[in-house]
Amino acid sequence: MPIRKASSLLIISVSLLAGCGRTADIDRFVGPFNKPSEPLLPTGLAPSATPPAATASASPAPSATITTTPTPTEIVFEIGEELTIDYLLGLEITGSEITFETRLTSGPNFHRHLVSYISEGFKIYGLLTIPFEEPPESGYKAIVFNHGYVPPTAYRTTERYEAYVNYLARSGFVVFKIDYRGHGQSEGEPSGSYFSPGYTIDSITALKSLQTLNYIDPQGIGMWGHSMAGNLTLRALLIEPDIQAGVIWAGAVYSYDDFDEYGIDDNAYRPPATPDGEDRPRRSRQIFEVYGRPEDAHPFWEAVSLTEHIEYLNSPLQIHHAVDDTVVSIQYSQGLAEVLQENGKEYEFYIYEGGGHNLISPYFSQAMQRTVEFFRNNL
Repeated sequence: MPIRKASSLLIISVSLLAGCGRTADIDRFVGPFNKPSEPLLPTGLAPSATPPAATASASPAPSATITTTPTPTEIVFEIGEELTIDYLLGLEITGSEITFETRLTSGPNFHRHLVSYISEGFKIYGLLTIPFEEPPESGYKAIVFNHGYVPPTAYRTTERYEAYVNYLARSGFVVFKIDYRGHGQSEGEPSGSYFSPGYTIDSITALKSLQTLNYIDPQGIGMWGHSMAGNLTLRALLIEPDIQAGVIWAGAVYSYDDFDEYGIDDNAYRPPATPDGEDRPRRSRQIFEVYGRPEDAHPFWEAVSLTEHIEYLNSPLQIHHAVDDTVVSIQYSQGLAEVLQENGKEYEFYIYEGGGHNLISPYFSQAMQRTVEFFRNNL
């Protein structure tokens, strides 16, 4: 796959919330970085009476486009092979016809449907929104929406992430919020994202299925992911070139060293007991027993690391994270941003003072505005 070295911009901006002494959300990083030059406001931040306390920007010298084809490794792992990037790159992931199951109550300017498609033989359901207005000649721009961890038994298609989906749908996108295997009415067993590729495959298959609809721009589809789905979305971006842009909110687990360093429950499915009543180990435990705890120096952990394969990333990425996130450490996003910058990738990184894991009000609207603008600029 060709590797695109982006000629990009770094903006670091700090400003004050009107009427209080707290620092507003807002450091924006767009890599790579050189020397400061003319000040700029971050995208999506309206000028106010209070000027930014500090602003720096840089425009690096133009760089040549480098085209390389990374060479897959020859190592085969008996346990966890399906999680390695080389294995996933070798898969042929195809879409299916989308079946419209139920028409739901419409939003203010968009239709809502419960639909289904087929992923690895499983019938997967999801919520599909379609704008009222006629599609442009090239077709609607679309977003595959990947939700974070929700206990599969508690998950309901129309009850989770409603505000996020509605914001994107009101902005004119087709939005496809998928129910991973084992969630809602979807067939299959839930497996988590960190130690199974199942959800990633469901997500890419959703994109391929959207491409079968004649009112969707087949080369105008992006991907959004929150929390656990940050891992899913970045993995998908590495192996599927038809994802034109990605946005990650409060994402986790990119190198797998970070998994061990910062800690997080892998949120993987607990397999049912055997017929004899014995517990079956989670996939993560099976992998740890064979390869030990994550360490990039080990061939397996290098093979599954997303950041070790960042050369495959050819689409722009936007990252959002709050410093007060108590569920997923902001260090996950900081580490990812460092790797993106070091490798000359096109990205934006927004840091918010508050909002927690879900970037709730008053940060939600600004984060969504930035997300919408990013997709509009890149799809």
